[in-house]
Amino acid sequence: MLNDIVAKFSDAHFLAMLFAAIGSAATVLTAAMPWLQPDTLSRRIKAVSSERERIRARERERLVASQSKGTLRVRPTGLVKQLVETLNLSSWLSTEKAKIQLAMAGYRGAGAEYTFLSFRLVAPITFFLVAIVYQFLIIKWNQPAMIKIGIAIAATYLGIKAPELFLKNKTGKRQKELERAFPNTLDLLLICAESGISIEHAVRKVSQEIGMESVSMAEEMGILAAEMSYLAERRTAFENLGLRTGLESIRSLITVLSQSEKYGTPLGAALRVLSQESRDHRMSLAEKKAAALPPVLTVPMILFFLPGLFAAILTPAIIQINNWN
Repeated sequence: MLNDIVAKFSDAHFLAMLFAAIGSAATVLTAAMPWLQPDTLSRRIKAVSSERERIRARERERLVASQSKGTLRVRPTGLVKQLVETLNLSSWLSTEKAKIQLAMAGYRGAGAEYTFLSFRLVAPITFFLVAIVYQFLIIKWNQPAMIKIGIAIAATYLGIKAPELFLKNKTGKRQKELERAFPNTLDLLLICAESGISIEHAVRKVSQEIGMESVSMAEEMGILAAEMSYLAERRTAFENLGLRTGLESIRSLITVLSQSEKYGTPLGAALRVLSQESRDHRMSLAEKKAAALPPVLTVPMILFFLPGLFAAILTPAIIQINNWN
């Protein structure tokens, strides 16, 4: 049985068919993904509510801790948390940059950090073992042992970087979603500010209205409203928003909100100017992409469009010449 499986995976024709089947299944799944995705708005709104309760509990614990010397510690539960605390992964695998990237990718709390640390430990070992087993036992590659070990080390390095690449990809997608929803968010904030609503209630109202367009922006606005309610200073809530998003456009909004909070400057006029600048910036980016489109399309047109065009033009002439002969 095992020999048959090894022989199958050593057959190049079988591997080509397997990869073609996987590619076809991935194509069908990608095309059907929009219909298979559930509506995550209600789930994310519940997550924001739980985040609000967590902030309230944290501030309450901080207040109690400042009044008394006693501290409470909740023992973590679950296999992942036990693994992290037993091996003390937080001291040699966790970094402040990784924590910020987790927040920027939309993963918050100790559970997300424990999962990330576990993957940083397990992924290199898994990649190394898979590379060793595949080279030495499955395909039985006729290459020197040093080359095989070098490939296994490269696979280990890929396993080290895999969680970071996943976070980077997730962060990039989330930042693009936030950038698309940012101008409309500013418009809603401007409407609320000019109608006389306080900034806290305005942010909470925007978090409810913007959810139909961007769940991530609704989540960030909801957390901002919660932190503005329970933190000692609103400026801290504004700075936390900048750390969670990592966007320059949102940092400009934070500057406007901080100046309005500190100096009492008119918020409506500043939001109006900022909204117009954000829309102009998005239009300039669209024009830049449109201007870069012709050079990008040159190579695909040469490789895929021109051969079919030449075949459609020259095939009737070749058929007529053969008939004459």
